Amino acid sequence: MPLETALAYLRGAASRKLPPVVIIFGSHAFLREYVLDSVVRAATRDGCQYRGFQIGAGDDYGALLNELRAPDLFAPKLAIACRILRSKRERADDAEPADSRSVGSGGGEAALIAAIENARSPGHLILLYEKDNAPAKVRRAAEKSALLVECRRPFDNQIEQYVQMFAHALGLKLTSAALDMLIARHGGDLAAVANALSKVTIFAEPGRAVQPSDLDEQGARRMPEAFELAESLARGRTSSALAQLGRAIALGRDVFEILGVEIIPTMRRMMIAASMLAARKSPADVAAAMGVSPTSGLAIRAIEGARRLGLPRLERAYWRACKLDADFKNGQLKEREEALAGLLLELMESPN
Repeated sequence: MPLETALAYLRGAASRKLPPVVIIFGSHAFLREYVLDSVVRAATRDGCQYRGFQIGAGDDYGALLNELRAPDLFAPKLAIACRILRSKRERADDAEPADSRSVGSGGGEAALIAAIENARSPGHLILLYEKDNAPAKVRRAAEKSALLVECRRPFDNQIEQYVQMFAHALGLKLTSAALDMLIARHGGDLAAVANALSKVTIFAEPGRAVQPSDLDEQGARRMPEAFELAESLARGRTSSALAQLGRAIALGRDVFEILGVEIIPTMRRMMIAASMLAARKSPADVAAAMGVSPTSGLAIRAIEGARRLGLPRLERAYWRACKLDADFKNGQLKEREEALAGLLLELMESPN
């Protein structure tokens, strides 16, 4: 089969049938890994069981070839991926006698070439060479039936095509402005482009094109600052509170921390304010009871939330929050994110 570039292979990966042998090489490390991942995913979708090998200096191909030859009752279709390190190839080029001994043992390059020439479906052998070129003998053996994918640094006029292809693989549609921003920000750093697009998928809305604001670190993908959720809760911003909760959990914040550090203390302050306002106390008295200045944002937001929600609803939600905290810690409740979102909805829903 003819030699293909990484871009040409990735464009048609979804519609093509994998040959028995795929050989990946080239100077671009990220593209090598991206193509390998694409090939492995295609093979596993086809029902193959994945096996991985790594060949370094002093190793031969014995274990790899034994895996190819040995039948597997539980995995009749195998996708065997082998990473050949740079040190292996350099050592082999410089030490012919050692290579000759390994050939005699059935685990040398000659045995690998024979396996490439004799490979048949339904399994797949995937070789990734961490070098600009695969060995000449291997390439010659693979020309008849194997797929060779060369991963070189992209030309400037190919960067836009790679960005669009990465986005399409993730199910994203880019606006022209977002496309221009990615290229201007990352240039030919394809790893950074792919990473940025992967982050967008966390919060991307189905069917909505990616906007430049979605790529901004200060936008939707930023981890919410401490007490942003508490402020949205106190001000009655239901949609903001739920979005901040989902974003914080997706980006690594712990449910225990959110409940114990932000939600319960905020509800406690609003309960204090509601009870004192019901007793006809002034906002200054409420702030004094909290130990803060009357102009403090904590006092102002607590009073606003107390007036909007009312003491009965705050009490019910507060005790439910305390029960959630106990159930979380005792392991009695597994769906923690859903329970926390339900608490916020119940607290902030409009009164009938």
